[in-house]
Amino acid sequence: MTPSPVVPTIPLDRDGIHHGFLRLPYSRDDSAWGSIMIPLAVVKNGDGPTALLTGGNHGDEYEGPIALQELAVTLSPDDINGRMIIVPSFNYPAFRAGSRTSPIDKGNLNRSFPGRPDGTPTEKIADYFQRVLLPLADVVLDFHSGGKTLDFVPFAAAHVLPDKAHQAACVAAMEAFNAPYSVMLREIDSVGMYDTAAEDMGKTFVSTELGGGGTATAKSIGTARKGVRNVLIHAGVLKGEMQTGPTITIDMPDDNCFIFAEHDGLFEPMIDLGDEVSEGEVVARVWPVDRTGVPPLEYRANISGILISRHFPGLIKSGDCVAVIGIEVNQ
Repeated sequence: MTPSPVVPTIPLDRDGIHHGFLRLPYSRDDSAWGSIMIPLAVVKNGDGPTALLTGGNHGDEYEGPIALQELAVTLSPDDINGRMIIVPSFNYPAFRAGSRTSPIDKGNLNRSFPGRPDGTPTEKIADYFQRVLLPLADVVLDFHSGGKTLDFVPFAAAHVLPDKAHQAACVAAMEAFNAPYSVMLREIDSVGMYDTAAEDMGKTFVSTELGGGGTATAKSIGTARKGVRNVLIHAGVLKGEMQTGPTITIDMPDDNCFIFAEHDGLFEPMIDLGDEVSEGEVVARVWPVDRTGVPPLEYRANISGILISRHFPGLIKSGDCVAVIGIEVNQ
């Protein structure tokens, strides 16, 4: 198979702490022999499990990059057993542009796996993780939030998996993260996702949705900071004691959890994140933007539960996700 053009500028297997880049050659108008330089840190101390930690899979989501930048600058090799590979801004071109997808090729990294070594820049990044970094990992934590278009209650997530022992390991890591909510997340379409690539390799995988609106808050960053350390301690990579607090467990049993817009217009949320909602209750209204005297269109809950996600911008388009409802699980 064609080798990856991505080259790490630091060793991945040497004890100590190393800061450098994943260098991806990229010829462009302003740099004929240029490169995309993706920040990278590797911390290693002897033999032990490997944790692969990523943020910025989508470039307008910031809790992960902040928490991982802090982790990379505060860790000492003496703090760990094994290895951490830290990539704070996974889709670096998108991160620098503050956009969900890459401004270079419009690639959505989280829909580009397994990637191609001879493809677009986004596909080349995916291929490197698929063939080089993921095989090294025992536990994988990929930070997400809602970006500019969604907002979420802060949660860590795992997926329903065919292998129940594998699922149990992922759920245990999700619970160790100890976000205010823990969600068995149903994806609209899991094809091409980093999550799927990691889970298909049997890796213990945890994802998050920690807020949204294209920014981070002190509270959402605090959740990320605590969560990454808890997962690392749970995995036996980081020394120390976990910080724990209450979490609400949420299930998403079927596609009735999702509500999608069928009209363009002015978005009016009728309930707030974390609120309880009953089946048939109006969760949002969409007003016309081009005239007065026309009543709004109503969007109602398909199931009873808790509002865990909502559309964020003030305007909405047909096909956009209006809201997501999850069901609290009593444990």
